[in-house]
Amino acid sequence: MDGVLVREGTAIPGAAEFIARLIEKDRRFLVLTNNSIYTPRDLAARLALAGLHVPEQSIWTSALATAAFLDSQQPAGTAFVIGEAGLTTALHDVGYTLTDVDPDYVVIGELRSYSFEAITKAIRLVQSGARFIATNPDVTSPSAEGPLPATGAVAAMITAATGALPYSVGKPNPMMFRSAMNRIEAHAQSTVMIGDRMDTDVVAGIEAGLETILVLTGSTAAEEVARFPYLPNRVLGSIAEVVELV
Repeated sequence: MDGVLVREGTAIPGAAEFIARLIEKDRRFLVLTNNSIYTPRDLAARLALAGLHVPEQSIWTSALATAAFLDSQQPAGTAFVIGEAGLTTALHDVGYTLTDVDPDYVVIGELRSYSFEAITKAIRLVQSGARFIATNPDVTSPSAEGPLPATGAVAAMITAATGALPYSVGKPNPMMFRSAMNRIEAHAQSTVMIGDRMDTDVVAGIEAGLETILVLTGSTAAEEVARFPYLPNRVLGSIAEVVELV
């Protein structure tokens, strides 16, 4: 989503035409984000403000991927959660109970502000045997004022205190893309991933067996591509150049 369709709340030129072409051609698609703060309904509303009309069922977040993973591992389990509505709603929707009493999992997601008390509770629960999950490994998230500490940074605090490493479900874990493909009943050989980051989007797409397109409107600049030991199938200037490929 960010860096491909929108940038700082503004639609990237060509994004509206791209979404319209997908719908016109009846292509199954999902808009992905590692951000676990918002529900798909929230994100659909935010995209609409930017002039992009994406159905909420066509949005897939790291919170939804995390909930799907936990449901597959231990249905109707329990979790202590540090996260916003996007994460807590996703877990409730798969039948999870949120508790701080002997939970099966400690789950860390992105927050607007972090509570030292909650982090302390998470540390003690992990030390007591709760399995440790993070929605994604991103250590910072962008803002108009500059980078903000994100899920990976908080997870690192818990790791430092407990020695336990979290299992991170979101990108660059290809689990994020596999769960998305399951959602729309897609197959790797006929699915394309479009992203703006070599170190999360493209590598996860390659590991999931997808065709990959890198657009240069986000995190990775053109001169940085050759530094990586893997390459996307295509490098394009922006999503506007993808419209004619649909």
